[in-house]
Amino acid sequence: MAEQFDEILNSTSLGEVLQSRRSVRGFTDRQIDKDLLTHIFEMAQLSPSNCNTQPWKTYVASGEACDKLRNDLVECVMSGAPQELAFNYFGDFKGEYRKRQVDCAVALYDNMGIARNDKPARQGALLRNYQFFDAPHVAFIGMPMDFDIVNGLDVGIYLQTLMLIMSAHGIASCAQGALAYYPKPVKAALNIPDDIGLLVGLSFGYEDESVAANKTRTPRASLADTVSFAE
Repeated sequence: MAEQFDEILNSTSLGEVLQSRRSVRGFTDRQIDKDLLTHIFEMAQLSPSNCNTQPWKTYVASGEACDKLRNDLVECVMSGAPQELAFNYFGDFKGEYRKRQVDCAVALYDNMGIARNDKPARQGALLRNYQFFDAPHVAFIGMPMDFDIVNGLDVGIYLQTLMLIMSAHGIASCAQGALAYYPKPVKAALNIPDDIGLLVGLSFGYEDESVAANKTRTPRASLADTVSFAE
């Protein structure tokens, strides 16, 4: 079975995967084959890390466990529970970074038909994060609480590797920082130790192409804006 999965990866170029991968916000209820699911996370384990520490801790929920967690998180958010971030998060974007953030939001909400002043619809769009966009699978990724930014970089590398492997197998995903905001129901449901802090969640499965949000495409900055070459 592993050989079959490897053939898929070998037949797909990295360029094709990079071009096709994007954040998907609407999924069908089709479950991923258990052998393929295991293989994907085995391959992601090949990600590089500082001193080979491999600081990521990943907790995957599918089926009934995913559905229960979805309901628990929505109930938590709707109850007005406070956010409890395990690590510092700087979200006060300025200048070009703020512009990209706004442009992304405008593109997404335009496709969803949500006006800027439509607060109920925007609240509904926010809650979609905690419904995992109807995905049949979700992963929560964290690291030990006494780790810091260097180890967080390793987790980011792991997350990117994981999403690219999924994309190569035709599986869509959406990385969500918002899924780390309310750790209590997640830790309770998935038996996550107290000394592990959540960094990000990943909703994943097969894309529902009928969902309007999935029509959203966001551009990337030019090379001149982000990379400097010296000789």
